[in-house]
Amino acid sequence: MGERAPSEDGLAGWWVELPPGAGTAVMATGIVSIGLYLVGQEALSWILLVLAAITWLALAVDFARRLLRDRDRWAEEAGTPPALTAVAATTILGTWCALQGWPGVAVAALVVAVLIWPVLLTSVVRHWRRRLPGTVFLVCVATQGLAVLAGTLAVALPSGWLAWPTLGCFVLGLALYAVAFRRFDLGQVRAGTGDQWVAGGTLAISALAGSKLLAVPAWRGTTLHDVLRPLMLAMLALSVCWYAVLVFAEVRWLRPSYDMGRWATVFPMGTTAVATLSVAVADAAAVGWLRTPGQVLLWAAVAAWVITLVGLVRHLAAYCR
Repeated sequence: MGERAPSEDGLAGWWVELPPGAGTAVMATGIVSIGLYLVGQEALSWILLVLAAITWLALAVDFARRLLRDRDRWAEEAGTPPALTAVAATTILGTWCALQGWPGVAVAALVVAVLIWPVLLTSVVRHWRRRLPGTVFLVCVATQGLAVLAGTLAVALPSGWLAWPTLGCFVLGLALYAVAFRRFDLGQVRAGTGDQWVAGGTLAISALAGSKLLAVPAWRGTTLHDVLRPLMLAMLALSVCWYAVLVFAEVRWLRPSYDMGRWATVFPMGTTAVATLSVAVADAAAVGWLRTPGQVLLWAAVAAWVITLVGLVRHLAAYCR
């Protein structure tokens, strides 16, 4: 959502008119928080986690309000790809909780995400059309988000039965990426307002899900492990290639004004950093050197998060003036 004329209703009016893609702010803040945790910046990680959790709660209340009181609007928005940010944001926060050793909260987040995922995914796919913006890849991001959270819990919990559902989501996410790519408008690389970055961020979260699968103890030394490793590395490499292309496009075709879609830029940047750091840990013997590039990518994502937050504050100040 870009700059628009001020509203007489002020901040309340702005909130009521928020599009479903507002969930990308939670996704971006949550993934950067996870990245900061992975590099030992726990205080900063906590600050961002609290912001993400508060925003998620507010958006969840608004989601329920629209479902109960404005069913037509809810149904219309549920048919658009940005609606799947509800699933992705929930899995990101759940993953942070799992990493903190809070399996109960993480399992609750997984249950919520699993319940709403098929409803929203079915609605989105039914309304798909050609030449969509980068948000079309959210069908894959939401699915791989389930894989990331379930994979994290598969290692943390004693039973380990979540390993197979994790693998299923991972494979389905890759298939959805191929389908979504056919509907993606490549012209968005030049003209998009921020969500074109999800095209690359999807591969990054797929690589992150792959790193979680590699950590499953039961699969170490198996054929599946041997197949997953090069696939994970290939997806990470492709996501970095997308990153380079999108950075070039940003420099070549400047888009300095704030737009809600810019949170969908921060999320892929943060995901690429977290995926790089996680792959470095998952295969430390071969690619442990990726930790340094991962840290560089993380601080670039932190800078983008700060810039986007400043843009949001300025936008709200202008809106309420």
